[in-house]
Amino acid sequence: MRAIVQKVTKASVTIGERCTGSIGQGMCVLLGISTKDTDKEIEWMANKLVKLRIFNHPDTDKPWDADLLQCKFAILVVSQFTLQCVLKGNKPDFHQAMRQKRARKCTISSLKFSDRKFPIPTPSFKRANLGRSCKYTYRTTDLLQYP
Repeated sequence: MRAIVQKVTKASVTIGERCTGSIGQGMCVLLGISTKDTDKEIEWMANKLVKLRIFNHPDTDKPWDADLLQCKFAILVVSQFTLQCVLKGNKPDFHQAMRQKRARKCTISSLKFSDRKFPIPTPSFKRANLGRSCKYTYRTTDLLQYP
């Protein structure tokens, strides 16, 4: 499993003209699930994302000191099979990417697990329509700087 995490002030996913998922402040995650991933890896990733301390603490404003739960932020998960790409010569190979139907079930079960284990009072875990061509946009004002 591979994930790209971006802190955002807002993020959305659009399919055609319809917005299928959007959040305010939080994180946008591009998630690539491999054929070898099991529920164990999916739960591990969900735990890791929720507990990732990449935000300023809400009380002290100390950088890199708070997670989604402490800040009451949301997370938008976008399925991205291309993260499982292997380059063979000049042609990309996606055989390690989990197939669409199974990846959809895994992503949904991951979000349900996360919502149960980490209840966030705001609109919390959102997902885009999986397996469709989509456009995602995000806005961030934070430059990732190591303190």
